[in-house]
Amino acid sequence: MDSKNDNPLNGFKVPVFNNDIGRAMRKLKKKILEDGIMQELRERESFQSKGTKRRMAKMAAIRRYKKAQSKRED
Repeated sequence: MDSKNDNPLNGFKVPVFNNDIGRAMRKLKKKILEDGIMQELRERESFQSKGTKRRMAKMAAIRRYKKAQSKRED
């Protein structure tokens, strides 16, 4: 049960080598992007009803489908 991801309060850890803060920041931003933390924060900023969530998901699916279709045509 003692897994690294069990405690949600554990933050991201990014080692800094040779005082290269820029590289560490890029790695941190990449981890945050891959984990979807920023997307979740944007979603939690305000309440969305189930109908709104469903409508947004459907629109996103349509966009993905159209994008895939345009790539196939090229």
